[in-house]
Amino acid sequence: MRIEVLELDNRFGEEFKGKYVFQEISWAKRSRIIQRHTKYSQITGQVISSDYVAIQAETIFASLKEQPENKPISLEKLLSEENGIPVGLGELFSRIANRLNSLTVQESRFLSE
Repeated sequence: MRIEVLELDNRFGEEFKGKYVFQEISWAKRSRIIQRHTKYSQITGQVISSDYVAIQAETIFASLKEQPENKPISLEKLLSEENGIPVGLGELFSRIANRLNSLTVQESRFLSE
């Protein structure tokens, strides 16, 4: 599975400084995260609602394999509206998790042939 390493300086605060290692998660894990936070119509099977923040937070946390010793990232902190992580850091983590857990252009081309 693919891995991405991020070395953060103190631009998001001293608390978040350090090395983070993200790893691609399995298809099954990603599917279960999505299902857990999505409500479907029992009649049509169509999506009624999804908690995109919870899906993204769980995907980030599931992908996060290593972080600094002080463990600044937790699922609760990713989900917190009051004492959460800085917006810029959340966006950076989202881009990494999405890149690792999404199909590449080459994979998309292969699947559409």
